[in-house]
Amino acid sequence: MLAIHGGPGMNYDYFDDAVVELAARYQVATFQQRGLAPSTFQGEFKVAEAVGDIAAVLDGLDWDTAYLMGHSWGGHLVFHAAVDIPERLAGVLSVDPLGAVGDGGAEAFGAEMLARVPEAARERARALEEKDTAGESTPEEDLEAFSLFWASYFADPSAAPPMPRVEFSQPANHGLWADLTASLPELESSLPSITVPFGVIVGDLSPMPLSAGIESAKRIPGAWSQVEPGAGHFVWCEAPGCLLAAMDRLVAETERRHKTIQN
Repeated sequence: MLAIHGGPGMNYDYFDDAVVELAARYQVATFQQRGLAPSTFQGEFKVAEAVGDIAAVLDGLDWDTAYLMGHSWGGHLVFHAAVDIPERLAGVLSVDPLGAVGDGGAEAFGAEMLARVPEAARERARALEEKDTAGESTPEEDLEAFSLFWASYFADPSAAPPMPRVEFSQPANHGLWADLTASLPELESSLPSITVPFGVIVGDLSPMPLSAGIESAKRIPGAWSQVEPGAGHFVWCEAPGCLLAAMDRLVAETERRHKTIQN
């Protein structure tokens, strides 16, 4: 299976524990999306290019087909992959994603993230977020903003683990956010055409609204969604084992489909 990290324009290091959990039972590969080393710094930073990169990585691994697991922005990207390269996919698991219906939950997510920041730091966090949205922030300011928002990703912000090493590519972040936003209506209309087995898992205490993943799954024929109690945005942190269980569910469903077709 190929694991797709979040962002966009972020490094993959935070994803290590998720990959380790899945590697207990599966052969797992991941890669740094373009914009940061050791990947290329160059790109158009469009969604279609990001989907093409997934196919190129599968080619590089010599995998004709594979399961995809994507988290957050990566969880959004796998909706596009399921539409555009279904012949390369055995199944897809989207983990607490930016959704594919309406605005994907982006506005509610941003508001909840800010609301979870301690009041003393909230104005600074808001100002930094506004500079980033306007494309006026520096890399140092992006890192400061992420450090202020870090605890907000968790079900209990007061118990958030230490922040991992974080890097950002501003061209990748800004380019992909603009393109994914513009692409949302077309993606939403394409969801009923998805034919690969598809599952969604969301944390019930995540700042991402539950509807982002659940409503997207409802539009896909045969797709399922599950809500993980007590989990935030990084579901594997606060509910260890849930990611592996969801992957097992997806694989079992895929095998059932194959048996049905063969019979």
